[in-house]
Amino acid sequence: MEPRVLRALMPALSLAVILAAIFYLRPNTVSYFGLNLLLNLAVPLSLATLAQMFIITVNDLDLSIGAYVGLTAGIGATLLQDTPVLGVAALIGCVVAYGALGALIHWRRLPSIVVTLGMSFVWLGLAVILLPTPGGTAPEWLRSLMTMKPELIPFPIIALVVVAGIAHVGLMWSPYGAVLRGVGGNARAVQRAGWSLLKAKVTMYALAGLAGALAGLALLGLSGAADARFALPYTLLSIAGVILGGGEFVGGRVSPIGAVIGAATLLLAGSLLTFLKLPPDWQIGAQGAILIIVLALRVLVDRGGRRR
Repeated sequence: MEPRVLRALMPALSLAVILAAIFYLRPNTVSYFGLNLLLNLAVPLSLATLAQMFIITVNDLDLSIGAYVGLTAGIGATLLQDTPVLGVAALIGCVVAYGALGALIHWRRLPSIVVTLGMSFVWLGLAVILLPTPGGTAPEWLRSLMTMKPELIPFPIIALVVVAGIAHVGLMWSPYGAVLRGVGGNARAVQRAGWSLLKAKVTMYALAGLAGALAGLALLGLSGAADARFALPYTLLSIAGVILGGGEFVGGRVSPIGAVIGAATLLLAGSLLTFLKLPPDWQIGAQGAILIIVLALRVLVDRGGRRR
């Protein structure tokens, strides 16, 4: 098999291995109910991972996405529930703020890691002000959407396919998607071709803000209530999901489908470690080990391809 094809298939192969292990340990998960339970939380995590992917596409890194998801969930549990118009306006304001953040980073040539790390405290502070203690209520329409049960295929699988498909078509097949990826690959060439780097940066950050807001609402719909801090782990998990899905930190090399698969793999890896009765304190380290193993295999595949 060609190294390029093998590398592209690695995210799916990783997911298949994890699923096979889960099915072997818990045969009852091979069912509608079992798959629905396993993949429910993959929907908000995949959206957060796509948000991170949009930022990585332009060679930046977002250390605030977890706190941002918590804020948007808090907005959904309070403002969107009590005063829908104000809630929608607040969510739109969050997306606009994310786009403005991209403009600031581009204009002032600021390191995205530092700026987004600072913004993580801003998002978290706003979330705590809005929701000092866990609570609030998910709007009924949102709760119904996230808990719906289609007849043949569990809703999480449908949602993951739709989300991955939309992101893939928009970023990988559309003409402007090629320009956006080009900013990460060769920004100078994109600029010489007449495209605005500022507009591209704002677009990607705004898309990240939109995906992050959808992640917060999806998480709220599943949990029924919100907590300012319950999405903080999404920051590191989203980075790991992008890399596990075949993305790279530089060069604009990303894969929306791979990112969604990577997020689902990380979530299922946590379930697998629970089934193996691994202590919770060890599970994060074990997830990191899985990521390192996959990256090591990717390096071996790349080296094999260069030797040919």
